[in-house]
Amino acid sequence: MKPAKFILAPIVLMLSVSGCGKDGPKPGERVPIVVATAKGDVKLRVEVARTEEEQARGLMFRKSLPDDGGMIFPLNPPRFANFWMRNTLIPLDMIFVRSDGSIARIEPETVPHSLTQVPSGEVVGAVLELAGGRAAALGINEGDVVRWQDGKH
Repeated sequence: MKPAKFILAPIVLMLSVSGCGKDGPKPGERVPIVVATAKGDVKLRVEVARTEEEQARGLMFRKSLPDDGGMIFPLNPPRFANFWMRNTLIPLDMIFVRSDGSIARIEPETVPHSLTQVPSGEVVGAVLELAGGRAAALGINEGDVVRWQDGKH
């Protein structure tokens, strides 16, 4: 099966989500998620890129991110994903998340402005993007599990 190509910028975490409905967060609003790691839960507050437009823009043109921030790109239906760093000013960690919430792959410290595709490597349900180096600093590893904390997932 040939993977579909999705040209999206920034750190994306693929979560096992089906969307939060019409009453979900507004653009730019940060929502809580938790990553269950071997050393305990890591709590983050990230923006959600739900629409095609939000996903295409991603974290482009951002000069910084909060230490506990980033952006999550839910993929419904789950699929192969490819991201790049076009117009992205800061390095990002791209965290590819399976539909069950487990982390399939982490691409650390992606290069700003790079047009090189960063593939998920397998079908994923979400991509989480964090500031470059944050996944390692927070002890987030492949196999850890990402959970929504908004009461809907």
